[in-house]
Amino acid sequence: MRIEDTAAIVTGGASGLGEATARHFRARGAQVTILDRDAARGAAVADEIGAAFAETDVTDEASVSAAIARATQAMGRLTCAVNCAGIVIAERTLGRNGTHRMESFRQTLDINLAGSFNVARLAAAEIARAAPGPDGLRGVIVNTASIAAFDGQKGQAAYAASKGGIAALTLPMARDLARDGIRVMAIAPGTMRTPMLAGLPEEVQAGLAADVTCPARLGEPDEFAALARFIVECDYLNGEVIRLDGALRMR
Repeated sequence: MRIEDTAAIVTGGASGLGEATARHFRARGAQVTILDRDAARGAAVADEIGAAFAETDVTDEASVSAAIARATQAMGRLTCAVNCAGIVIAERTLGRNGTHRMESFRQTLDINLAGSFNVARLAAAEIARAAPGPDGLRGVIVNTASIAAFDGQKGQAAYAASKGGIAALTLPMARDLARDGIRVMAIAPGTMRTPMLAGLPEEVQAGLAADVTCPARLGEPDEFAALARFIVECDYLNGEVIRLDGALRMR
């Protein structure tokens, strides 16, 4: 599928990896609708790049259904969903102040894992309505995992569990959607220069970069976006998680 023939929704598209993906796709001719909870920032980014915007809570079925309907109306069709919406909560299973809060554990899984699945399943229903292209393909879903799914660190029990779920559902979802001509992939980024990391002190950022095998630096959001575009355009990629981490193995 050529990127210029793509009509994509991007969750979390108001900032970070999602914003980079929305900008990258639009710059290469794709139609894009940004889905995000931040109405002001989401609308501003969409207006700047010539995309559509829908305020969305990825955990709410009605909100996502309405957003997909709006996106489809704006773009005329839907062929791609890129899930970048997510949160990070750092708590140890047993810390100085007690045990990990169940509220924060559930919230992390609800947004990162259940939210991504919610968008993917509802987007798949719309993508399946498209006319099939070569090899019977209709579209692609790209979810965001993390290297924490495989190398989770201290304080990452909730985050790693949510991203491990993303990695685990990739193959079965790809098998489920094969008859509809929909591919499913996931990207597992390492330490990326997102707004969250960019707000850390320079010495902390330098320490994180030094742990990366090669190149010894933080990943750039546009590198994530470029990989998402390659997944869209390479029809034989399906049912797999790709690490984007400079060979970083966290410990």
